[in-house]
Amino acid sequence: MSPKEKLNSKLQKGFHICVGLDTDINKIPPHLRNNENAILDFNKAIIDNTHDIAAAYKINFAFYEKEGQKGFSLLSKTLRLIPDNILVIGDAKRGDIGNTSSMYAQSMFEHFKLDSSTLNPYMGYDSLSPFIDYRENIHFILALTSNPGSFDFEKLELTTGRKVYQEVIAKVNEWNKNNNLGIVFGATNLDELKDNISDFGDLFVLLPGVGAQGGDLEGIVSAFKENKNNNYLINVSRALIYADSTEKFAEVGRNILENYNKIINEI
Repeated sequence: MSPKEKLNSKLQKGFHICVGLDTDINKIPPHLRNNENAILDFNKAIIDNTHDIAAAYKINFAFYEKEGQKGFSLLSKTLRLIPDNILVIGDAKRGDIGNTSSMYAQSMFEHFKLDSSTLNPYMGYDSLSPFIDYRENIHFILALTSNPGSFDFEKLELTTGRKVYQEVIAKVNEWNKNNNLGIVFGATNLDELKDNISDFGDLFVLLPGVGAQGGDLEGIVSAFKENKNNNYLINVSRALIYADSTEKFAEVGRNILENYNKIINEI
């Protein structure tokens, strides 16, 4: 299956939750921390208990890169645990001048064989084109993020009257010749989501910020439902994978995911 087929097959079943594997040794259950393969054991338990009802997985590179060679090995081993029929997003927010960007793209799609990437558009189209040229892969480009710093640049108003993030959305639509692009739109920005969702077109949308950051799940789903847009993924990390610190942590995570799915489908 192609990455787009993987994602569409889950979205059509009503699955919209992307499980974030931002695994931190200091936050996993205490009984696992002294294991030789603690992080891998934790990831395996989460994946085994959620893969049939999750829409995708997102792996934040920073949580693995910090361990150097060991971390990259953990990343590769974690990827092998995820079934082939589910989308895996490599969250590294890449974006650099063409030649460097090309090397980053080769790392993600030829070495790690990921399905999808997250990209930073600050340096313009030529910094993203090496990724976009991987036509079968899906690329989520930062538009409006959920952090306080979004006011520093993303929400600045241009002379045209549009804000920077709105210009990014327009550009990504313009660049979407291969129908393989999406945007990252922070789930904490519900008012902006409602105001701009009609401009998303056919773009896939990745929404971080539900759970620990306080994004309104019902409000987000209702906005997409009202606009007859089914192309969205809601990322949940800490609120799901660290919900319990006992030996039943993975079962608790599954229960939380089932509840999210129930809420979405009832809407």
